Amino acid sequence: MSILSEIWSRATEPLPPPEQWVVWTTAAVALVVVLSPTWRVARHVVTIAHEGAHALLALLTGRRLSGIRLHSDTSGLTVSYGKPRGFGMVLTAFAGYTGPGLVGLGAAFMLRQGYGVGLLWLLILVLALMLIQIRNWFGLLSILVSAAALVAISWFASTQWQTAAAYLVTWFLLLAAPRPVIELQASRRAGQARNSDADMLARLTPLPGLFWVCTFFVVTVGALVLGSWWIGAWSIEDLPRF
Repeated sequence: MSILSEIWSRATEPLPPPEQWVVWTTAAVALVVVLSPTWRVARHVVTIAHEGAHALLALLTGRRLSGIRLHSDTSGLTVSYGKPRGFGMVLTAFAGYTGPGLVGLGAAFMLRQGYGVGLLWLLILVLALMLIQIRNWFGLLSILVSAAALVAISWFASTQWQTAAAYLVTWFLLLAAPRPVIELQASRRAGQARNSDADMLARLTPLPGLFWVCTFFVVTVGALVLGSWWIGAWSIEDLPRF
């Protein structure tokens, strides 16, 4: 129980915001990861958030979650059972591409309140819950590696490094979220991804797939703009006055 008490104490203690150079440096590192060849590996983190969002909305809308698969090509699959149509199915399908950005927005809100360390432990808890639903070996490896990295930072690193890690994760989720949406539309234009979330939503609603792709993009970019503002990349006070 002493370990749990220590974790709870660290997670619930608000910390002062880091210096601006930490905020900007973590933002720059995250942007490099998103735009460089490292994206091929880092995209697995986005897939975890994507499938986790599907799973969460499936449960919240009363569907029965059957399992989650994460694949080495950064694709994933979340299987749930329930009504094949209806509002719950629409929300579940909609959650995937918007999930990483909205998770990043929630993370930005926690950082704004000073709970960077708490954010790391919350992410560990989410990964532990996802682990129960993983149904393939690569997915198991992805979750364990991600959780192990967060546990190592949260338990052994100094508070300054923990805060920097929390900002890096948040920036990455915010900056990375729009890219899969752009890749999705590129695949659709090439005649691929016919069973994508956007095309599933087109079959579930009267609205075309392109509408849903645009909606995904607006939500993820909106989360990026608002989240960036919240964690101090810029503020109204920084704007020039005339």
